[in-house]
Amino acid sequence: MDTLTPIAILVLAAAVLGSTVTPSRNKPLERRLARLEEKVDLLMAHVGVEQPQDPRMAQLDELLAEGKQIQAIKVYREITGAGLAEAKEAVDRRMR
Repeated sequence: MDTLTPIAILVLAAAVLGSTVTPSRNKPLERRLARLEEKVDLLMAHVGVEQPQDPRMAQLDELLAEGKQIQAIKVYREITGAGLAEAKEAVDRRMR
């Protein structure tokens, strides 16, 4: 449990940074948040903790198999909270 404490602190810091965003400070904070997310991912991998996959990702894969890319992008955005461009890129990567 002691190894999860730093992860929890980084996640909390990322949440605080994400909630205090103003338009003029958006880009630098987005970059900082991305770096924090990378660090959390590295810590989780080091500790051996896997992030559980959302069961709706199977629905996303089914939509892609049916050729329904727009609906898949909508589902991806619902699952992750990603913006339109980021969701489209992620769905395109998932299609490959």
